Amino acid sequence: MKSRLRRRLRQLGTTVLVLSALALLLDRLFPLPLPDASSGSTVVLSRDGIPLRAFPDRDGVWRYPARLYDVSPLYIHALLTYEDRWFYRHPGVNPFALARAFVQWIVHRRLVSGGSTLTMQVARILDGTPHSALGKLRQILRALQLEAHLSKADILTLYLDRAPFGGTIEGVEAASWAYLGKPASRLSHAEAALLAVLPQMPSRLRPDRRPDAARRARDKVLARMADLGVWTRSQVHDAQIESVAARTLQAPMSAALLAERLHEEKPLVRRITTTIDAELQRSLESRVTDYLAHLPDRTSAALLVVDNATLEARAYVGSAAFGDERRLGHVDMVRAWRSPGSTLKPFLYGLALDDGLIDSESLLIDAPQSFGTYRPGNFDMAYNGPIGAAEALRLSLNVPAVDLIDRIGPTRFAGRLANAGLALRLPRGVQPNLSVILGGAGVRMEDLVGAYTALNRAGVAGRVRYAADDATVDRRILSNGAAWIVRDILEANPRPGYAPGTFDPGSRPRVAWKTGTSYGFRDAWAVGATRAYTVAVWIGRPDGTPLPGQYGAVTALPLMFQVVDSLPRSAMSATPQPPPVEVTQADVCWPLGLRFDSTRPELCHQKRTAWLLNGVIPPTLPERDNSVWSAGVTHLRLDASGARISAACTKTASSEIDIARWPALAYPWLSRELRHRASLPALARGCAPDGLDAAQQIHIEGVADNAAIARAPNSDKPATLRLRALGATGEVLWLVNGRLEGETTGTGPFEHAFADAGNQTVTALSNSGATAQVSVRVLR
Repeated sequence: MKSRLRRRLRQLGTTVLVLSALALLLDRLFPLPLPDASSGSTVVLSRDGIPLRAFPDRDGVWRYPARLYDVSPLYIHALLTYEDRWFYRHPGVNPFALARAFVQWIVHRRLVSGGSTLTMQVARILDGTPHSALGKLRQILRALQLEAHLSKADILTLYLDRAPFGGTIEGVEAASWAYLGKPASRLSHAEAALLAVLPQMPSRLRPDRRPDAARRARDKVLARMADLGVWTRSQVHDAQIESVAARTLQAPMSAALLAERLHEEKPLVRRITTTIDAELQRSLESRVTDYLAHLPDRTSAALLVVDNATLEARAYVGSAAFGDERRLGHVDMVRAWRSPGSTLKPFLYGLALDDGLIDSESLLIDAPQSFGTYRPGNFDMAYNGPIGAAEALRLSLNVPAVDLIDRIGPTRFAGRLANAGLALRLPRGVQPNLSVILGGAGVRMEDLVGAYTALNRAGVAGRVRYAADDATVDRRILSNGAAWIVRDILEANPRPGYAPGTFDPGSRPRVAWKTGTSYGFRDAWAVGATRAYTVAVWIGRPDGTPLPGQYGAVTALPLMFQVVDSLPRSAMSATPQPPPVEVTQADVCWPLGLRFDSTRPELCHQKRTAWLLNGVIPPTLPERDNSVWSAGVTHLRLDASGARISAACTKTASSEIDIARWPALAYPWLSRELRHRASLPALARGCAPDGLDAAQQIHIEGVADNAAIARAPNSDKPATLRLRALGATGEVLWLVNGRLEGETTGTGPFEHAFADAGNQTVTALSNSGATAQVSVRVLR
């Protein structure tokens, strides 16, 4: 008896060993066809998990990666209760369910219940086994193989990721978004039951095509949940009331160019979470589309919204209409190299503050002048003469900006920007030059926005972050104090249509804004920085063709303010921020630029309140290449009659005075009173010349000062003057009402037609700095 038992045990052991060896051999010969984790479709998500865009796999299947903890427990309950209640207890095959299915097939001569476990369904999905006896056997073996290699959670995740839901939709996450428009984590009882039953007959139960059949199948699941006590009768009753919505399937296509960019950068990642706010993104995409409807054909746009605190992009519109061939909608203008126009000027003024060249009210000169062979002009070719640094920046005047970059050095300026992440692209072999401050180089919108965040980040610029796992990269571009002063200057610029002192409820956020227009009207920019966000708008044509009449302040700025006003805001967003400790205020005086001295009021022709950085009050910048005696303080001795006495004169001085002189280029714009205060007393009779009168003098010939002119009788041609600058030997610039209208050489003639009636001012400005001016009244 014992020997027989031992023999049978040996036979059993041998059988088990052989079967184990056979199983191991089959496992090696026929390994599990597990999907490659890095292959398949990819979904790009917003920061809160909403799909922005999905990329199908090479077979055209839409499958959003599903994770067990991202799926609603209601769906897991419905799935396991309806499909496989013993999932966590069987080894991949439920023999009782298979036996029941076999008996039912014998009795009814048809398949009543399948008997397949959830593991067997996963095996069929992965291996594609046929619906036959051999196919069922193969499915069973694969199920056992799955259980041997994977955990229950892994097997369930494979089902969640790969179950068929009709057409090219696979996985519960893709099905939830496709049919219900929501993530699988937020399913109701009714929705969970619907998605649990769909894989049984995905083509026949598609809710977008057969909602009635889908509802009957769903209610069958709900009844099972109630009968087994998994859900209460009340919950099931409420769920049965819900209708099955017939939703048209449409792939998500929001932030399409950003999604494409991230997919290219991370081709092996199937689930990419961005920093984008899905609701804001959709809203701004619609706003851009509507805004461009009234602009010329083939116009595109780009928009970027960045959270200053985290550097995370909240909205990314790379083109006006993705896929629109006429607008070149496939070109991502957020990362395209374009001319920035004047948008770099705030950083130039900030660097000048850091260098101690200027304070916020330093005297600059906006007048025609040459910098070597380079002669910049303002956008409207009009000039303002003497102007404060803050106003020059707000008005985006070109000549003062070129003057500053010439003193700082274009190479150093470009290097500072590049170090902070704002690289400038120049033609091959070209070094940074004066034109870069007026748009003579290329920048990318994302780099520009990263630099502008410094205005609200204590002078620290940063790289814009698009994905949740992007590293934070910070680089200082300005000191904290310089950034604060520049932001304060730009915030003081009133919105278009809101002149200073007009009614404004004050609830709108304070915006430090700047516009830019490239040469030839090819790029229109507007950049705005609030406490919380930095917003940039670009409008133009991606192929670089001009958009005549479209420029930053008219084309891009209104859209930028619409975006800013649509963003979340706090109560502090409309409140001025106090200056840092290194920024103080003081009264400074023009023309010298020095601190106001109450003991010497004669040196203060105009008093202004300026923001100072580190207490520095720089004097007015020295003039360049000027043969007329320079600005500054001139000390004179006067005789009893008030005439000046030269150094070699033997007359006795009865008094001494100091005269503050303005830069020579400012004189055409000075009032009569200011000119008188800065003028020299006549040289005393009998005194040797002191050289102060040796400067070139010019005189306008062709019309008397304060003359009245009119067009010829019975003529429709405007009144015309032909003028000459007598005494001039070099180049002469002619301005009419501050606008450059022409240039001549020596005493060459200048002819001008006055189209408008009224008082007009004509100024001749020689290259030596000498000026002459006449006023005329045009009658008709």
